[in-house]
Amino acid sequence: MIKNITTIIFVFSLVSHQVFSQVNIDKAINKELSDLVNAYKTIHAAPELPGQEEKTSFYIAAQLKGLGYDVTENIGKFKNRPWKGYGVAGILKNGNGPTVLVRTDMDALPITEKTALPYASTVKIKNEANELVGVMHACGHDIHMAVFLGVAKIMAEMRTKWRGTLLMVAQPAEEAGPGASGAEAMLNDGLYTRFPRPDYLLGLHQTPALVTGKVGLVPGYSNAVTGAGEIVVRGVGAHPARPQDGKDPVVMAAELILTLQTIISRETNPFDPVTLTIGSIQGGTAANIIPEEVHLKINVRALNDEVYDKTIAAITRMANGIAMTSGVPGDRMPVVTSLKGYPANYNDPALTERISRVFKREMGEENVVNVKPLLTGEDFSYYGLGKAIPGLFFSIGSADAEKYNESLRTGIPLPSNHSPFMVPVPDTTIKTGVKAMASAIFELLKIRNAY
Repeated sequence: MIKNITTIIFVFSLVSHQVFSQVNIDKAINKELSDLVNAYKTIHAAPELPGQEEKTSFYIAAQLKGLGYDVTENIGKFKNRPWKGYGVAGILKNGNGPTVLVRTDMDALPITEKTALPYASTVKIKNEANELVGVMHACGHDIHMAVFLGVAKIMAEMRTKWRGTLLMVAQPAEEAGPGASGAEAMLNDGLYTRFPRPDYLLGLHQTPALVTGKVGLVPGYSNAVTGAGEIVVRGVGAHPARPQDGKDPVVMAAELILTLQTIISRETNPFDPVTLTIGSIQGGTAANIIPEEVHLKINVRALNDEVYDKTIAAITRMANGIAMTSGVPGDRMPVVTSLKGYPANYNDPALTERISRVFKREMGEENVVNVKPLLTGEDFSYYGLGKAIPGLFFSIGSADAEKYNESLRTGIPLPSNHSPFMVPVPDTTIKTGVKAMASAIFELLKIRNAY
């Protein structure tokens, strides 16, 4: 009998702790939500391009310092860009325990905003090509930063509930693409030697593909290997009146563009997601000249290196094959270059399952959904050092429910990430992000033998 009573008391204490923890998280978020939405609007109205995040990083660093974090600024060494590193790392040590890294990105995109929001960006700035461009947080990094600040505050205020070390990382240049990753730049600058190497990695991304309030999870590969490159189709120039004297690269390029799609439809396993895009065709100067060469800019995305490398090899083979059958001289074969970009992001399956249970408990099972992998690039993948550190990169919905349902009825997609019309729902999206991230951290840094 005594044993049964003891068991009941133990179970009751566990349930009471879970309810008490959840109520406290909700209460803490509700208390800060208005300030977090205002912070989001402030950040949204003042976007900065990759490599230019000076004011944004100063703002994030100041907020972390005010919460008692040990803050280091100007982290990042870029190998292929003359940029100053604007990365920020905030450390909060709270006794013995694991180290958890939480990451937000800070940069915006060269897009002129067309949302007509009262806090819409009107920023225009000169890019690296000295062109005046509009700047917008069209991918939701402003939402990410507001969530990041909310999590930082809750963890600082509720430190009696956890033990370990929290490493809050605000990263520049996520949108910079291959060769200019802000994550890689921070690692190059000693992120894991100057600061504690994490035992776990956590990151999130808002998405209009889910209704606000929902959380999306993908075990295993969640984001693609990305790469950009160029095919230079080389021919022999001639006069259009005597085409037999030349080898027309325009005709060869046209044939190649269509032939390349058979890599996807006939050479790739249908269960291996991959895309191949020709984004630019440039060649020739006048209608009465058969040019010497045509330049094709290519983009390839796949969920693993094997499929990506096989696709690049097939592109080279097909380009050479068309050139040879067209009689192009051996010294005028095509030139194919490819710069592999961000690695595929990998969500540790065990960690994903563990946090999924936490999300279902804290957010409600109906608000936690399994989503499909995306062929978008994400440099959060660098932090895992090739699966050496378990990580989880999850999604939070940002779409208005009524507009989302209307989109399903009509078949007209909502403005997506990187659209000048993309509008997330700020309050519930931020609240969901803070609650999900804080709950995950509490799970990983929970006090052992507390009962």
